Amino acid sequence: MTPTGLSKDVGTTAKREVLVSGAGVSGPTLAYWLHRAGFAVTVVEKAGAPRDGGYPIDVRGTALEVVRRMGILPRLRDAHIDSRRCTFLDADGGEVASVDPRAVAGGAGGQDLEVRRGDLAALLHALVRDDVEFLFGDSAETLDQHEEGVDVTFRSGRQRTFDLVVGADGMHSHTRESLFGPEERFHHYLGYCFAVFTMPNTFGLSHEIVLWNTPGKAAALYAVGDSDELHALLNFHQPEPPFEALRNPGAQRDLVAAVFADAGWEVPGMVGAMRDADDLFFDTTGQIRMPHWSSGRAALVGDAAYAPSFLTGQGTSLALVGAYMLADALAAHRDHTAAFTAYERGVREFVTMNQALVGRGEATLFPTTAQALEQRNAMLRDLVTMPPAAAPPAHSALTLPGTALTP
Repeated sequence: MTPTGLSKDVGTTAKREVLVSGAGVSGPTLAYWLHRAGFAVTVVEKAGAPRDGGYPIDVRGTALEVVRRMGILPRLRDAHIDSRRCTFLDADGGEVASVDPRAVAGGAGGQDLEVRRGDLAALLHALVRDDVEFLFGDSAETLDQHEEGVDVTFRSGRQRTFDLVVGADGMHSHTRESLFGPEERFHHYLGYCFAVFTMPNTFGLSHEIVLWNTPGKAAALYAVGDSDELHALLNFHQPEPPFEALRNPGAQRDLVAAVFADAGWEVPGMVGAMRDADDLFFDTTGQIRMPHWSSGRAALVGDAAYAPSFLTGQGTSLALVGAYMLADALAAHRDHTAAFTAYERGVREFVTMNQALVGRGEATLFPTTAQALEQRNAMLRDLVTMPPAAAPPAHSALTLPGTALTP
């Protein structure tokens, strides 16, 4: 039986075996729909267990229909964070403006969701864990494609053959590197570096975001509900990506500390908390832009194929929609080449529109010059008296196929 929303694969009996690399968001979503369409799915994940924690993420527009069809929309609504205000501060910690978060990001009031990344990951894993094989603590090291399938050698030493392989292993995808070459070919650097971590909520913040700015530097404290823990962000403009720091956690902490050495407000305390944090994540801000998302019997989905950067707020939504569209294409076409072509044709424009949102988020949150910062602050003051902004058309620019199909 084929689920509503996925095309039928008529006249076939043997289950096609698919390896999905990555158990974040796009991987389990793809696994769910492929299993429903009759595939035998294995998910390999280098982490030893499903990852919890992580910065809050957004589910918007077309992606809401994906989670509705998966049956998890009510539970995600229960997990909705419901941030109530976003307060912008100047260099001395004085208030510039306090606005509805939707006035900055845009969104459909009462519909768009913001949830802890770990909550979404846990829901997706629970949805598929009894139907899909998971290999935690392992990874696909080499892929050897041939006419009959893909021979995969895992880091653990095990070897297996699959009909298809899909890389859902994030922006720094090993699968992409194996198929297409070094990340530098596809990574479009956007001029910022960031560090995220958790720290104690000693500020009494609740359901809110506080964002401090000077030109080219920003520090944010994000209170998810009434938790005694805050998500912290230190973001800064860096003309060239610091490649050496990306491979050295100590160098990352030193770089961030040096950039914010003269910062005011509560930033010194945040830098101290960063040095002690055991969950620090440091990276550059960039997008993955590729002319094709497949090669032979292997394809990419989510951030591995088209990371839009956190400046767009659309990474999770693209991952959910892309996974659905890839599953639909594979269910509709027995020939993988035709399926991958249909997948790219169906998603490419949606990806392009959402990646183009980056300029909007960059200008609003992280101006790099004093003039741009003053213009941003003037805009924020105007927003105080205006209703929340409408959601960008890009969020809902794709209509999922298959609603007229008979289960």
